This record gives sequence, structure tokens and C-alpha cells, in this order.
Amino acid sequence: MSKILIMGACGQIGVELTLALRKIHGNDNVFASDLRDNHPMLADGPYVQLDATDAVATRAIVEKEGITDIYLLAALLSATGEKNPKLCWDLNMSSLRQILDLGVDKNLKIFWPSSIAVFGPTTPRDNTPQATVIEPSTMYGITKYAGEMLCQYYNAKFGLDVRSVRYPGLISWKSEPGGGTTDYAVEIFYEAIKNKKYTCFLSENTYLPMMYMDDAIRATIELMQAPTENVKNRMSYNLSAISFSPKEIANEIKKHIPELEISYAPDHRQGIADSWPASIDDSVARSDWGWKPEFDLPKMTEVMLVNLKVKLGL
Repeated sequence: MSKILIMGACGQIGVELTLALRKIHGNDNVFASDLRDNHPMLADGPYVQLDATDAVATRAIVEKEGITDIYLLAALLSATGEKNPKLCWDLNMSSLRQILDLGVDKNLKIFWPSSIAVFGPTTPRDNTPQATVIEPSTMYGITKYAGEMLCQYYNAKFGLDVRSVRYPGLISWKSEPGGGTTDYAVEIFYEAIKNKKYTCFLSENTYLPMMYMDDAIRATIELMQAPTENVKNRMSYNLSAISFSPKEIANEIKKHIPELEISYAPDHRQGIADSWPASIDDSVARSDWGWKPEFDLPKMTEVMLVNLKVKLGL
């Protein structure tokens, strides 16, 4: 029986991943943890207030609860990381290093997410391949690339079963975004419903890889459930679903809310977005462990609007 610890469980990915894993493994077998107080949506299972960089406290929980799998989601994201690059490095790298060491010692299975932020301005922007030029230009991207190399090293050196995907921008109605450059693609839905207008912090034709959260959660679980022999990449798999610009998602929303007005005021996040790919080649993930997305832009837009209107009581 798997006993799972999710670190950073109150974040955008963590809430939905915790809920999905509890459906599979049972509420009592999936321990949520975060620095903050428990998220209301996670109240049906065990919760531990935990600093992801605290190796002693993490080991104590793993030993006490008989943890077999750890999903390390705690991180400072791209836009927030640029405001405090030292904290970004310290949090993202020290948390990963202590979990990898613990994983070796306790024979754990580890999931750690990377990101399209590993790519930089020298990377091919269209249909970015799995193996390509990687020269990130943000501290967040640097930590993710360093982390990928570290994961590969621990697998090769110690045989640690550590698995990873490069998430694109993620879109969800259940939990709030956490300081990323792709957050506009969530914010625009809230503002369209509540105020019928939105000012985007990226320019109208900025294409970025995106994914509806249900696809991201399913990809994560499918990778962790894949037979070991199918997981041939121990750095991080490219993962893709859809690519669109602010103008395109606004036009899709206007099919449901015609009165939506959108304007553009690019800020410091525009430079980050310009250094990232416009689309991703995830053929290796599809070949190795059968990845395939289910949500395109129209389907995602409809589901987001329906659920957010209920959530907001509108």
C-alpha cells in the first residue's frame, strides 16, 4: 500500500493533486503538508504544517507515517522568484536536495515538477524538442534546470526512482495561481465573469504552452504509475496540451461572454514570457508512457466558465 506525502499541498497544483490521489489511495493514506494553514478543500484527510526545507521534520513524518512516495511541489515560481532570487534558489534547491537524500535513505519514490521555465531565449521557440538548448534566464528556470540534473544524477548514482515533467502554464478553477508568468490565463476568467473586462500583463500575441489542470494531474499520476522500464528520461519530460495567446483565449471567452473587453499593459513578466517556448514537442512522453491530453481551448474555456460561475455564486 502506498503512503503518500505531498509537500506544497495548498498550492495551485497541490490542492487538486491531493484530492485526486486521495480518490485513488484513500483519504487516510495521502498526507498533505504546507507552510500555511490547511486548505479548506483538503480537510477530509491528514494535514501537517511543514517547511519543505526542514530535513529533520520531514524525516520524522516519513518515519512515523511509513511514507513510500513524496510529491515535492513546494517552490517559489517564476515572477515571484525574480523579485527574490536568493529565496527562490534557497527554497527550490534545498528542499529538493533534502528530499532526494531522504529518498535514497528510505527507498522512496519521488515526484518533482520541472517547468517550461528551463528553456531560455536561445531555445527553439516552436515545437521545442525534448533535448535541446537549455539556457534559462530566470532564477526559477535556473533552479528547475539544476534540479533536473540533480534528479538524473541521483537516479544514475543511487538508483533513486525520481520522476518529473516540465509543466506548461496551468489553468484551474479550483485553486488560485501562485505568482507565475502564465497566471493571466486564470485571471482573465475571473475578471470576465465578475467585471466583463481584463487588463492583461502580456501582449496580445504572446503564445505560450498551456494545459488545463485536469490534464496536468492525470499526467502526473500516469507518470508515477508507469512501469519503471517505461520511464527512460530521468531529467524531466516535456508535457504539452495547447498553445494560445491572450488574444485567442479572450476571443474564445467572448463566445460565452460577448461583452468582455480586454486591454494590454505588458509588465516585467513580458520579458520572461518572451524567453519561453511558444509550443512544446512532447512526443517522448507520448511514446514512453502513453501521455495524451484531453482538453483543447474550447473545451477548457467552457469548463472553466461553468465552474467559476458556480464557485463565485454568479
